[in-house]
Amino acid sequence: MSNISKSSASRILAGLLATVLLAACGGSGGTEPAQSESSDTAAAASSEASASSETPASESPAGTAGGPLDKYDPPIDISFVRNVDDDTSANILPSTPGETIEDNRWLQLYSEDLGINISYDWTVKGAYTEDTYRQKINVTLASGDLPDVVIVEAPQLKQLVDADMVTDMTQYYEDYAAELTKDIYTQEGSSVLDSATFDGKLMAIPNADSSQESTQYMWIRKDWLDNLGLEVPTTMEELLAVAEAFTTQDPDGNGENDTYALAVTQTLYGGAMSLKGFFAGYHAYPEIWVDDGAGGIAYGSVQPEMKDALQTLANMYAAGQIDKEFGVKAGDKVAETIASGKIGIDFGEQWNPMYPLISNFQNDDKADWTGYPLVSADDKQVKVPLGFRTQLYFAVRKDYEHPEAVVKLCNMFLEKNWGETNEFGHYYMPAENDNKGVWKFSPVFPSPATKNLDAFLAIEAARAAGDMSTLTGEPAVIQSNLEAYQNGDLTQWGWEKIYGVDGVFRNLRDYLANDQIIQTKFVGAPTPTQVERKSTLDKMEKEVFVKIIMGAASIDEFDKFVEDWNQLGGADITKEVNEWYASVNK
Repeated sequence: MSNISKSSASRILAGLLATVLLAACGGSGGTEPAQSESSDTAAAASSEASASSETPASESPAGTAGGPLDKYDPPIDISFVRNVDDDTSANILPSTPGETIEDNRWLQLYSEDLGINISYDWTVKGAYTEDTYRQKINVTLASGDLPDVVIVEAPQLKQLVDADMVTDMTQYYEDYAAELTKDIYTQEGSSVLDSATFDGKLMAIPNADSSQESTQYMWIRKDWLDNLGLEVPTTMEELLAVAEAFTTQDPDGNGENDTYALAVTQTLYGGAMSLKGFFAGYHAYPEIWVDDGAGGIAYGSVQPEMKDALQTLANMYAAGQIDKEFGVKAGDKVAETIASGKIGIDFGEQWNPMYPLISNFQNDDKADWTGYPLVSADDKQVKVPLGFRTQLYFAVRKDYEHPEAVVKLCNMFLEKNWGETNEFGHYYMPAENDNKGVWKFSPVFPSPATKNLDAFLAIEAARAAGDMSTLTGEPAVIQSNLEAYQNGDLTQWGWEKIYGVDGVFRNLRDYLANDQIIQTKFVGAPTPTQVERKSTLDKMEKEVFVKIIMGAASIDEFDKFVEDWNQLGGADITKEVNEWYASVNK
């Protein structure tokens, strides 16, 4: 631990108080969880084809850091603070009793192979993106009594940078990142590194996460289509016809008028039961920043394309195709309606079969939810919007002696899970541990953007060759789950829907091949006006859109919303965001 000056602590305390609410609302504009449990449950993955050329665990001369995976001799110490959850706060490893957050396979690996001894100044129960951890880390940052490395979100990182409390990692990343690490950190272009770059300097090592996992799909009950003699919709017009049929033609065959077409929650967006995929069909992209056609970027929620999509949703609501009470229902309540077999269409991410769709299958094994590509409302190709998923950063206190150690830890984590020397079955999701995430024991946990798709493609290739024995790493673990389902273990249904022959990743493969993916253009730290106004603007957006969909406000209210959004801070945010965009695109 190191005490910083009182003046720095005072500056950061003032900034942190201003950013607490912004962090709770999703930071720089995204709303997706970082390294979420649902994402891990449905995860897959090996990027062996892009493995590191470095050799692990060779010792370097005394007093030097050596190469990307060389060992410190003598060893060094490094302190973190971190979260724990139900897995890491209890003994989850029946084959290795006694493994704890302070003494486990990852910390042993880092000590034995890298000469890095890890300790924790404190731990707290709860996710890094939840209030319990945020409050604890904010107290630590404001006190100035920092560990060697702090794991923070974008608003907190900005405050640390402004207070001159963290190390410029630019040269350490350049010198010590392994080839595998550099490949993974640029799989989504420059966005991951840009998000931690201030005035041209990389001020933290991002915990790279996959924005690709925010890809939306159209999940439809194929058994309902078959019951009504309908084809899979390939256009918005066909989807709307399916929605009407699912509402009016008794798709479940119970003789009652008790079904809805579309799953919608009061928050409108998210990874499940979302409207993002529906809006994309109208070339409308709420919550992300898109190309404005004039060299800058604009906020998707206030673009004119939103209006047509909202009008269609209002028509669907009036026709009874959406639950009349959706405006007061959180996701768990809508998930209960899905479980009861009353909804036939769900826009969401690849993991939706794990939640909420499997609950429907558990109640009715004829419920055949299948993932399909998004559809367009006109003759233009539908584009699939991605939010930005990298939300955590490893910031090194300014006076720590070995800043490069964080880079070396990330190198080892990636190598042992997805590199040439990977031991995925031991270090990520061990079979003897019921495939639970042992990766959580590591204080760093970056992941490849393409790991899940890579796993699907590896399994597809093995299926085509008729030889599943060639699979290694995570694809082999996933294949074992697929085989368990095929042999009668219905609890593995979700894996089949994601990675099976008709698995949803076939659509991601096609999205990429057809150049249908668009990423948010803003991944920087929150701007001053975002800190002050974003939560208010987001709340206004949801309230107005819900009213329009429910018929409590006319579609013309959208124009008034855009005007209000700009006047209440949106115009200033747009200016600030474009200044950032210009700074990273010089």
